[in-house]
Amino acid sequence: MQHDITHILTDLISGTMPLRQVHFANPALCAPELALQVDFPRLEIVLEGSVKDQAACVLQQGDVLYVPAGGWNDPQWQTPATTLSILFGKQQLGFSLLHWNGVDARNLAKQHVARRGPRIGSFLLQTLHEMQMQPHEQQTARLIVASLLSHCVDLLGSQIQTASRSQALFEAIRVYIDEHYATPLTRESVAQAFYISPNYLSHLFQKTGAVGFNEYLTHTRLEHARQLLKGYDLKVKEVAHACGFVDSNYFCRLFRKNTERSPSEYRRQYHSQLIGKAANPE
Repeated sequence: MQHDITHILTDLISGTMPLRQVHFANPALCAPELALQVDFPRLEIVLEGSVKDQAACVLQQGDVLYVPAGGWNDPQWQTPATTLSILFGKQQLGFSLLHWNGVDARNLAKQHVARRGPRIGSFLLQTLHEMQMQPHEQQTARLIVASLLSHCVDLLGSQIQTASRSQALFEAIRVYIDEHYATPLTRESVAQAFYISPNYLSHLFQKTGAVGFNEYLTHTRLEHARQLLKGYDLKVKEVAHACGFVDSNYFCRLFRKNTERSPSEYRRQYHSQLIGKAANPE
């Protein structure tokens, strides 16, 4: 088998090595003692052979297992198999090509690449995460996985291009905001954290990110608010505070402006759609 990770990804995208079934690790099950569990989402792809995994079932050649952040999988190697693992860290992607020959496991290739540029990968992962609610929609799930793999190829192809100092600083600030959105961030406090002036911070966002600092911060907070509204039975005020909004009324106005629905309406509509999907599976 080809050991070049970019070549393997290209074959999976093109269908030369077709993607088969997309499985989702069951978050309700308790992780066994020796299970693989990290704080970032992962894809486990079987390239050759088959692997029994307690988090899903028996994964055949072409099958994909999506493991969410904090989730786990526990591969039980019984017959020769080759797998590709992709770890989506906050600042870089990790690729690991592993072969089990029936006796022991051997790493055939390892590679890392920085996550730079627009948040395409983050939104694709978020979309795949949503597919856990509709696991029977396999065609859509496969297309999302293929898009993620295509994004990986793009990053691998551009890694030889060194980011400018301003681009690297912008990426670091964006990661900082993504990690601290729930705290009372301001333009001044973020600028101080990176030893730059508030005016330069604004300039950096307009020039490198093509969006203002406040707009980016608001967008990030609202994205997390949507996830909390969909996944947790929290009061609107609790959601607002958990996402960094001190004034829940201001949060509601912003939310309606961006979604054309109040937070409560957004939650009701989302859950009614889920109930409808469950009652009328395709």
